[in-house]
Parts: sequence; structure tokens; C-alpha cells
Amino acid sequence: MKFRINRLKLLNALSKTTKAVSIRSPLPVLTGIKFDLQPDGLILTGSDSDITIQTKIETSDDLVIEQTGGVVLNSRYILEIVRKIDSDEISLEIIDGSLTRISGATSKFDLNGNDVIDYPRIDLSKTGTKVLINAFTLKDVITQTKFAASEKEHKPILTGINFKAANNQLEVTATDSYRLAKKVVPLDDELTFNITIPQKSLDEIAKIIERDDLIEMYVSDRKVLYVFDNNIIQTRLIDGTFPDTNRLIPESFDYELDIDTHYLLNAIDRVSLLNNEQNNIIKLDMSNEKVILSSYMQEIGSVEEILDRSFYKGDSLSISFSSKYATDALRAFNEPKVKILFTGAMKPFIVKDYEKDDLIQLVLPVRTY
Repeated sequence: MKFRINRLKLLNALSKTTKAVSIRSPLPVLTGIKFDLQPDGLILTGSDSDITIQTKIETSDDLVIEQTGGVVLNSRYILEIVRKIDSDEISLEIIDGSLTRISGATSKFDLNGNDVIDYPRIDLSKTGTKVLINAFTLKDVITQTKFAASEKEHKPILTGINFKAANNQLEVTATDSYRLAKKVVPLDDELTFNITIPQKSLDEIAKIIERDDLIEMYVSDRKVLYVFDNNIIQTRLIDGTFPDTNRLIPESFDYELDIDTHYLLNAIDRVSLLNNEQNNIIKLDMSNEKVILSSYMQEIGSVEEILDRSFYKGDSLSISFSSKYATDALRAFNEPKVKILFTGAMKPFIVKDYEKDDLIQLVLPVRTY
């Protein structure tokens, strides 16, 4: 294997594939990136037990191939070498067995590698139900729901994000039992599937999406494959049945608060100044006369803010909730105004865009004494 390549081009590709590599992998070869140099380009692959990321750099002025071949190089070292080497163009060649030389204009590194034969064969075939989705739409869907997934492993199914296709639409839902995020996207085709994808895998996919492309998504029983922009990303699915969350969303509401998104976010930030991570509860007191946001810490003090730029409909209502959950929910909206709908003091409330219904954030209240 011997080739010359633009440093930034290789760095960009390595930055993508190393996202899939776990330094704690029980299989030492999986702590590396597989280099597969073919006549038409360089294919880089990184993988752990959950996710595989493969990206291809095609032969061009930025990539000059002198001899095809392959090697597996430690992901951390090769990434740092390519990041810090002081040269616009670098060359890589195997000089002895798997010993690989990385050379710049004034420096060279000799890095021990592994034979590509030792790297596990990963099936990246395009099988299963094919779904076409806009790249930025998928990125939005992930960022608007991922924070609601559980971080606790005792209920594995809740650490993922559920993708359910039916009736020409895709419902994407995440919940940790205390809050819920749900986004609905229209589909051109009539498809049916119900899968749950690890949140961490989707987070890496969102980071890799750079261009407004069309993504091919292949859904099968145990895995899902994404193909876009010379990248192939495959992730395992989480076993189990995702809970039916539609029954948690109230169908009618007795109270409504209409408010500017950033205005409320800033107010929550100020009211939370005296709170800490263990106690981040804030209180909303609403009536037709005024709306007050407040918090109280016995050891520190209290804070109160009148939300004079809001519109409230309904009888008087007081409700307490986590400032973090409310902030996460509000940040998911790209629009300037939201409406918050309530059914009672101890019942879940939902946050929606003022004009659209495609994104719903649900938060459970907290009992205070």
C-alpha cells in the first residue's frame, strides 16, 4: 500500500470513522481504522459492536495511488498524526509487514499496524426496507428528540430512539419516562416498520451529516444502514418493544400559555440561577391577571419573574417542573413562538410550535410541598 493524499481530506475522513471506534473494545483490532486502498479510491472503516462507519475518498488530484493494499492503524494515533503533521500533502506506505510510514514535508512517523486479514468482516449490504429521507430532515429529527432518551441502562429500550413508519408518515419518539419528544415526518411511500436505534449511534450520524443530500436508509430486522455522500453507516437495533407513548399525550387541554421561545428560555435561565443539579425545580403560577415563574431554595433564597410578554387562557393554575427538562424541550424548536398546553397541576403538559403540530415535547410535573 502506497499513496499520497491531501492532509485535510484524510483528516475529515478519519474524524468521521473514528467516531465508531471504542478504545475499550475487547477485540484489539477494532481499536483501529481499516485502510483499504483500491484502484478507484481509499475506503476507511471504523467499528465497534453497535455502529460501523465507512467513508470513501475517490481517486482525484487530492489522492494519488501508487500501490493498492490495506492495513489497520490505531485510530487515536493515526488521527493525531494526521491532525498535527505540518504538511498540506502526506504520504502513507507500508514499509515492512504492517509497519506503516506516514510522511509529511519535514517529518515522518513509523506506526505499527495490524494485517487487514485480522479485521472482522462486516456485512454492509443494502438489504431490507428502503426509505428515502432528506439529510437535514434526519439531522433535525435526531437533535429534536435525542435528549429525551434515557441514559440509564436498566431499561435498554428507552436508551434508544424509536422510528415507526405507518400511514405515509414517520413517527420518531424518545422518552426516559419523565419526558417525551416526538417528531412526525411525512413519507412519500407507504412503509411499515417499528425499530429502536441506539441514541448514541444516531448522535454520531447527525454529526457526520454535512450536506443537503438525500439519504438512503435500509431497515432490516437487526440493523439499519444509512448511505449518503460517500458514507455508509450501519447500526444495530435495540431488542424489545418500545412503549406505546401516544396514550401519554392528552387529547384535550383546559389551559394554554402562548409565549416567545427565547424570552421563556432566558426567563428560565434567570429563575434557575439559585438552583443546583440536585434541585432544579421551578414553578409556574398562571392566571388571567399575570404569569409568574419562580424558584425557591431554602438554604439560598428565592427568585420570581413576571412573564409580561405571554398570553394565558384558562382558570388559575400552578405547576412545578424541572428547569432542565423545560429548557431541553424549548431548545428543540426552531420557531420563534410556542404554546404550552396543560390539563392540570399534576398531569403532563406539552410544548408545541405555535402554528405547527409536527413536533411535540411532553414534560411530567413535579409534586412540591
